Amino acid sequence: FPFAMAFVSPVSLLLLLSYGNVLDKYGPRGALSRSTLGCALTVFLAAAGIELSQRTGATFWGIPATKFISGPLFVFRESYVQLLTSQYWSFMASVLTPNQSAKWFAPIAGLTSISSVVGGTAVSFLSGRLNLSGTLVCTAIALVISLVATGSAYSIAETHGFSPDRQETKRAKKVDKAEKDMEKHAGLVEKATKLFARVPVLRALFLEILASQGLATLLNVCFVASVGATIQDDNVRAGWVGNFYALINVFSMTLQFGVLPLLMQYIEPKDLWRMTPIISLGFTTFQAVQKNPSLYIISASLLVMKVLEYSARRMLDEMVYVPLDFESRFVGKEIIGVFGYRFGKSLISLSLSGLTSLFGQFNLQSLSILSDVAALAWAKAAWDLSSLVPTRREAQESYEKRTKESKKMSTKRMSTKKPRS
Repeated sequence: FPFAMAFVSPVSLLLLLSYGNVLDKYGPRGALSRSTLGCALTVFLAAAGIELSQRTGATFWGIPATKFISGPLFVFRESYVQLLTSQYWSFMASVLTPNQSAKWFAPIAGLTSISSVVGGTAVSFLSGRLNLSGTLVCTAIALVISLVATGSAYSIAETHGFSPDRQETKRAKKVDKAEKDMEKHAGLVEKATKLFARVPVLRALFLEILASQGLATLLNVCFVASVGATIQDDNVRAGWVGNFYALINVFSMTLQFGVLPLLMQYIEPKDLWRMTPIISLGFTTFQAVQKNPSLYIISASLLVMKVLEYSARRMLDEMVYVPLDFESRFVGKEIIGVFGYRFGKSLISLSLSGLTSLFGQFNLQSLSILSDVAALAWAKAAWDLSSLVPTRREAQESYEKRTKESKKMSTKRMSTKKPRS
């Protein structure tokens, strides 16, 4: 597993570079179609390879051939899942107004939580009847179904004139040719640097994600160590952990469907950005002052952090992109989504490994203190981000201004087209 995880970031980088080229050439709809089809085809071929290797019993150097397929498939899955989901959210951020996003993003995130539960349940059901290869074929079919649904969504948006088509891409093509050539050959880091400099809220969001994922990783380390030391029986421990994450989903969906849509009618997004990490900070501080924090105290800190991340943070994260331009929604979001979450976890894991090699193994109290420091860093990063997040009124005005400019340019292009003889 650790060896496979080492390849996730490089593969994510390759997929992101490929996505950028496809987006420039085919636009957001074409990029989503091609990336989804590519993922479905890869999963289907992996299923065929696993089925063939299991039937023939093929081995390489004494290792079952399925290992050489399942390992790369795991890396691919870890890499592409964020690539696809970010494109779905980019579409929704483009077709909904800021006021609409405040109302609907939380329930939509709630539906994704439900689908995750259904998918997890379906895996155990399907794998017992269709084996691994059959389950993978069902995954490929699900991706094709999602492609049909997204195609329908884009068609509806195009019919009613609010599709995130290539109008803004075409406007970007009017820049000076020399500047365009430089951008074409610019590396991903340089492109991200320029985008973050032009849109400061994206840079602040990237730093906030690094901080939040660092806290999530530390709390998870505390949780794994505590549950392993407290519950010795493997079956009992597995059941306890399963119930714990089920409880996280229940609380998250309660907030997504019943609380956040109503709450967002009365408070500004920037206020919720500030409140969210402070709630988590209260729990991590209580955990940090305990000489030997119990499993329930550590579990409470992780539960609160995960519930806030899955409900409020996920909604607020997507709302940031709604009033922004095309490049921010479809390029910046992918850069942040692919690297922000993974780099935050990798950075804290590498730092913790380095500290462990220097000072020895950390006990639960030391890990809890580090978690509290990470919670403080998250609160600071979220506060800095909140100062750049517009109010609902400002976001709506920015969205309407962007929409008017796009319609004006579209009308101008139509009027300058020469009629065919």
